[in-house]
Amino acid sequence: MRQEEFEERYKDSWKTFKVQVSLAEALKQNRKKGDISLKGFAENYRQLCYCLALARERHYSPLLIHRLEALVFRGHQSFYQKRLGIFQNIYYFILHGFPQAVREQSKFIWTATALFYLPMIVIFLLMLIFPDIIYMIVDPDTVVTIESMYDPEATRFGTERDSDSDFYMFGHYIQNNIGIAFKTFAGGILLTIGSQFFLLFNGLFFGAIAGHIYNIGYSETFFSFVVGHGAFELTGIVISGAAGLRLGWAILSPGVYSRKQALVNSARSAIKLVYGAILLLLIAAFVEAFWSSTHMVTANTKYWVGFGFWIMVIGYMTLLGRRKGLTHGS
Repeated sequence: MRQEEFEERYKDSWKTFKVQVSLAEALKQNRKKGDISLKGFAENYRQLCYCLALARERHYSPLLIHRLEALVFRGHQSFYQKRLGIFQNIYYFILHGFPQAVREQSKFIWTATALFYLPMIVIFLLMLIFPDIIYMIVDPDTVVTIESMYDPEATRFGTERDSDSDFYMFGHYIQNNIGIAFKTFAGGILLTIGSQFFLLFNGLFFGAIAGHIYNIGYSETFFSFVVGHGAFELTGIVISGAAGLRLGWAILSPGVYSRKQALVNSARSAIKLVYGAILLLLIAAFVEAFWSSTHMVTANTKYWVGFGFWIMVIGYMTLLGRRKGLTHGS
């Protein structure tokens, strides 16, 4: 179906819903008590979501898609959030909104994945041939510190301070992880350059550390430590970078919009990625503090659990939130 025929077929229902959502917004602003009762509102909302899905699938004009997205967003604000409390909205976001956002921004997710993992793999392989490369990426003092953290004789893994409690390290990991994610995301506003830099740098840093640890024979200690929380931490960093790339690309290629409007539009998508990345990084900090550093389980157990976490994360991103007709805050 051509776009002109599509718009002609559904324009009356869109107009009706726009009137309804305007009334709902007016009632909300007037702070009237009780639920908003608008006959056919839910059915019209579901049809609008369906139209948006068709427009995206058929690659209709960005202008039409943006109009429908804006109307769906207004409808959601007036309909769902009026009825759902904060915990229900968080629950909905975790089960539907976040994985949907990841798939919708797959172009930026895959770009960020390549920028992060390819340098990591390349530098790791180079380290096996040229071990001294480590000192071109990491300063000598940091190298010594990291060696002590993963020494098989250490009483705690992943930290050089043996007296620190798991709760202290939990807070430390949260601060460190969120800091990396924020810089990776915020750097995207510089025409994507900042996000690209932090993704490349962190990929090189992690790859160099992994290669050095392997070279000195501490691989079992190191890899059994990072495999547990790596599924959440590394994925969170990549998604933060993807959100930054989304912002920067809106400035570089605004399409039919002004750069300001394109940035506003992209921020709606990017912020969902950021919220989800923060969730993953909080989980990563918890696992790192209370599971990864423990001596109470074998390395093989940690490997199997870590493998399970990776399957869980991949399944979550690819399978959840696919219920037909549901669009949360599009």
